[in-house]
Amino acid sequence: MKKLFLYSFLSLSFVAINFSVSVDLVAQQEVDRSDKRQQKAGKSSRSYKKARVLQSSTAKKVVKVVEALERQKTVRVPDPENEGMFIEKEEDDPDWATARSILTELLNNRAEMKSYDRSVMWNYWGYIYFSEEDYDQAMYAYEQLLNEPEATIPLRTASLLTLAQLNLVKERWDKGISLILQWMDEVEKITAQSYYLLSSAYFQKEDFVRARTNMEEAIRLAEEEGYRPKENWYVLLAACFSELKDRKVIGPEYALEQQVGIYEILVNYYPKKQYFLQLGYTYQQMDREEDYMLTLKAAYDKDFLDKESEYLALAQMLLLKKNPYWAAQVLVAGQQKKVTITDEDTGEEETVAVLKDKEKTLKLLADAWRMAQEIDMAIPVLEKAAKMSKDGDTYVLLGNLYLFEDRMEDSIRAIKNGLAKPKVKSRSQALLVLGQAYFELQNFEEAKKQFRAAARDKNKRIKKTANSWIKYAENEEIRVKNLALRRDFIQQSKAKSKAKNS
Repeated sequence: MKKLFLYSFLSLSFVAINFSVSVDLVAQQEVDRSDKRQQKAGKSSRSYKKARVLQSSTAKKVVKVVEALERQKTVRVPDPENEGMFIEKEEDDPDWATARSILTELLNNRAEMKSYDRSVMWNYWGYIYFSEEDYDQAMYAYEQLLNEPEATIPLRTASLLTLAQLNLVKERWDKGISLILQWMDEVEKITAQSYYLLSSAYFQKEDFVRARTNMEEAIRLAEEEGYRPKENWYVLLAACFSELKDRKVIGPEYALEQQVGIYEILVNYYPKKQYFLQLGYTYQQMDREEDYMLTLKAAYDKDFLDKESEYLALAQMLLLKKNPYWAAQVLVAGQQKKVTITDEDTGEEETVAVLKDKEKTLKLLADAWRMAQEIDMAIPVLEKAAKMSKDGDTYVLLGNLYLFEDRMEDSIRAIKNGLAKPKVKSRSQALLVLGQAYFELQNFEEAKKQFRAAARDKNKRIKKTANSWIKYAENEEIRVKNLALRRDFIQQSKAKSKAKNS
């Protein structure tokens, strides 16, 4: 987590005053506020101006440098509003070679230049090196600028902050922090962005207390200035609370409460899968299981879930909360959703379903449909699961569902398949179901055979149930036979009466 923000510094806009140095600047009118502050503190200081004027010879060359760096070219690009058509567009095309050539002339002649002119030259060298990602040379250029006694306030403060960023990119945390604090002491207005930068540096130093306080100040200032704090500011603050909790600087309950508030902001303003999952996990740590479920459900509704474990976790929570129909819908959605995976060895890509037809998954789906009273949906799913299962319990459960749906032949087939397996949780219970299926088909002899086998079980409850079924089957068999005899007698009587009358 510590390295998460390491290179985020370069995502900040480049703050050096690259093209704002005007050759017509008029100086001498404003007094440097920071100079007064340093004098009050008893420090010797240079007198920095807010504006100065370049020498004529330097100004002409600076203008050419600016023109080279601001050069643009016209390119043809596809028209976003008319397919197949093209439009012309201006695109940056800096003339680095010309800019370097002119700046090299100035560099070679720097001994003849005034201090302010040299500071402007070093500013452009810093910009070029920064753009080329030659950070060591960029830092050297900005350091030279800061050593110039006639550098103006805008150049100085911008260089201080850019130099701070570059030191942080080079992982020179103490130097970067020192420069930021120096910058804060010299500018008229401290921005929320600078507090974020300072917080990031402290975070890298593992000074999580200062990282937290500076990040909270950055967020407070941003809100005070009327704009929404950036996404990674909240992420950094949440990470601070996590680190402080792990180091027992703050209590776990307080840390979790703070993190919940942060992740709730993130899912509202910057909705991403990771924030929904982090919010849900935080709720889970706080034993707020229903909030965890609702958060995961919200991520599902936004189509953020793309892992088997995520779909299964949500479905299981929905089942626990007595929402079996939604659990089934989630599992079906997981079966239908496709993701692309890459083979690490061959690099080949393959599109697969998030939820594969595994026995455990199919059983869960069948349970969800069954609990939702959608038996016709549960049966085909359980049929698939039963074929995969090494034990016979799935077939037995399938037999029960068939019995519930009055599909007696299918019930008998399923129970027999289950009993043929080497492992069945309760063979006697399965025999009872099998006997009932035969009973419904009025195959009383086979039914009694299964009930007698079940009655040999040591479990008193099963034994009692089986014996009751035996008596019931015997009585029903007699009743059915008597009904058959009566039916035959009536039919024979009708036939004799008909023959007599004819």
